[in-house]
Amino acid sequence: MDVRAVVMGLSGAVPLPGLPDAWHWSPATGVDFAGALSADGKRLLQLSGRDTYDEGLAVSILRFAREHEDEMAARNPFLGSIEGFEPPAGRRFDAVVSIAPKVHRFYHAEKPELTEHVWLAYPAYACEFSGRETLDEAVTRYRMLGLTDLDRTPVPFLKMRFANTVGVA
Repeated sequence: MDVRAVVMGLSGAVPLPGLPDAWHWSPATGVDFAGALSADGKRLLQLSGRDTYDEGLAVSILRFAREHEDEMAARNPFLGSIEGFEPPAGRRFDAVVSIAPKVHRFYHAEKPELTEHVWLAYPAYACEFSGRETLDEAVTRYRMLGLTDLDRTPVPFLKMRFANTVGVA
């Protein structure tokens, strides 16, 4: 699949200033998408913002995701977060998370052939991911974080396990 041609064919897609092979498009008022080709050109790294889109933040996230894509995928094949992200002034995020197609299922209705080529990339906080999430846990985290709010505060995640050491009669 020619991911570049598909993205350039999206309604309203225009080049994203400050990042080669990257685009911005808005399918509806208040809903903004930004995407960049992966370093090898085979995938689209994409984010969205709902009433909070910030072009400078989008460029920073997509650049970081492109540079660290292999590390994120190696950390966790479903939700790969990497610390060390330095957002533009006024933002507190300290990580970027990549979200696999199995988790997000973007485009599964309107462009199913594109879904497997899209990895979402969002600003995050290191305390939100363990790096050991299963597919089911990744889907749950993805749904509960509110990632399209690019002004969000941290949503720390604590996974606990209870072992009943008292015998049940």
